[in-house]
Amino acid sequence: MNLLLSVAFVLCWSSGFVGAKLGTEQAGAVTILMWRFLPLAVVLAVAAVARGRASWRGLTARDVGRQAVIGLLSQSGYLLTVYWAIQLGVSSGTTALIDGTQPLVAGALAGPLLRQYVSGRQWLGLCLGLAGVALVTTADAGANSGVAWWTYFVPFAGMLSLVAATFLEQRSRTHVTPAVSMTVHCVTSALVFTGAALAAGSAAPPAESSFWIAIGWLVTLSTFGGYGLYWLVLRRSGVTKVNTLMFLMAPVTAVWGAAMFGEPFTPQTAVGLAVALGAVAVVHSASPRTPASSRDGDGRGGGCGGRCRAPTGTSAPSTLP
Repeated sequence: MNLLLSVAFVLCWSSGFVGAKLGTEQAGAVTILMWRFLPLAVVLAVAAVARGRASWRGLTARDVGRQAVIGLLSQSGYLLTVYWAIQLGVSSGTTALIDGTQPLVAGALAGPLLRQYVSGRQWLGLCLGLAGVALVTTADAGANSGVAWWTYFVPFAGMLSLVAATFLEQRSRTHVTPAVSMTVHCVTSALVFTGAALAAGSAAPPAESSFWIAIGWLVTLSTFGGYGLYWLVLRRSGVTKVNTLMFLMAPVTAVWGAAMFGEPFTPQTAVGLAVALGAVAVVHSASPRTPASSRDGDGRGGGCGGRCRAPTGTSAPSTLP
């Protein structure tokens, strides 16, 4: 069951990059994101009202505001750059790989920002990961001669937005349930993208049925499938397993994009992806293991009933692919 859930999670999360490619063929990034989040925000808001105040008990206005900022960074900023990069011509696989370096970059910044220092072997893994990104990016740029060089910095900026959200979440001392955080994040994103689409005069959806197919793809597979399976796999297998799976998104997306859209997949692309996966192995082989004596009865870290905050770079992201 764990294997089947892991495979389903990788496919559903990777589908977000493929769905972005499908959507941007019919409309602009802001229009797609508005119609992706607006219905979802309404459903989640109604569900929050149905649950009552119990799930929000203990949260102050400052806590909710912090979650809104985290959602602004990890969803609005992150997804806008992903969709915009793909709309500009960056392949879905390259976008997924650049965004997938988030745990490595967060781990490198953990020392100066949170005093959680990484080892020399983890630094080696970070350098290998960046080398893999460079190989795939240059291969993609060589195959897509019509794409400007600066477009590859767009998903990089989104990755940094996700890193900022991760650190902001790490510094929070208030426990917020996934249902509450997802509601706040999605409502925030719906307001941002609806306002942006109205201001740009692009709120009206295209008449083509393929647009709504793409929206259905993104909401069903990417949001409920990817995000829901994330929490399920996290609960069953732990943080390290989830983040190892996250690094499989790039090769899966690259193969998927090549098969479905004819995106470039050269030998250099394959080498770059292999180097990036090797970086993951190096980082995880250098990561400290939790002693068995420090685990509680359900296999989670002891002393906090499964509510311990994950190490920086491996925290449960609120990002929707």
